[in-house]
Amino acid sequence: MILRTVHSAAILLAAAGAGCTAGGAGGTIQGEGSAAPLSQRLEDRKAQFLRDADPAVAQTYERGIEDVRASGVLQSAKRVGDTAPNFTLRSAKGDSVTLTTLLSKGPVVLTWYRGGWCPYCNIQLRALQEYLPQFEAAGASLVALSPETPDNSLSTQEKNALRFDVLSDLGLTVADRYGVRYRLPREVENSFKPGGLDLAKLNGDDSWNLPLSATYVIDRGGTIRYAFVNADYRLRAEPSEILAALRALQAD
Repeated sequence: MILRTVHSAAILLAAAGAGCTAGGAGGTIQGEGSAAPLSQRLEDRKAQFLRDADPAVAQTYERGIEDVRASGVLQSAKRVGDTAPNFTLRSAKGDSVTLTTLLSKGPVVLTWYRGGWCPYCNIQLRALQEYLPQFEAAGASLVALSPETPDNSLSTQEKNALRFDVLSDLGLTVADRYGVRYRLPREVENSFKPGGLDLAKLNGDDSWNLPLSATYVIDRGGTIRYAFVNADYRLRAEPSEILAALRALQAD
């Protein structure tokens, strides 16, 4: 069964502002059947930012949206029906994790996040944790990738009490193979620095690359069966949709 692919023309940028952490990300997300879906929690965070932000900073991010939209990065992303590139990455705890090994046990939910500094990412990760029992009941593994170094990935895993693997995609080499890596526009990079957000330190390189908002469900044969790829970092795959994709695989 081929499930829907989501693409957006908006940008994945840090409207959260520099130095934002999980403490400002809002509460945990309830699991299946919650009255507060992930999309609503993210929208609430966006509204808070727009209330509090310097209008000039918000305008900088909007100009960045146009830059990334014009780059064509969305057109390069892997889609439903494509073969998922294999990879081996280190987890936050130092273990080696290989996609094909995970797929030998069942389908895989693969998602990228920008880093522990991003409140939208922390909201998403907590929501995924709430749904983890349902994902596992459907036979799936969940892994989250970010460009952060293992030490910083471990911090993200611990502060969000995550029980799934958080992997360091250093240099976003795997994201590049999936077509979801982009370079943060210079104007936005310059807006981060006064607030103390140093991606070069957090990620262990000076590329200032970030991943698009991307989540895939990959079947045991290595085929992408669900794809959410969005250039707006404030929008993420709804966990209930991911679960529906996994249950559809069970029904095949």
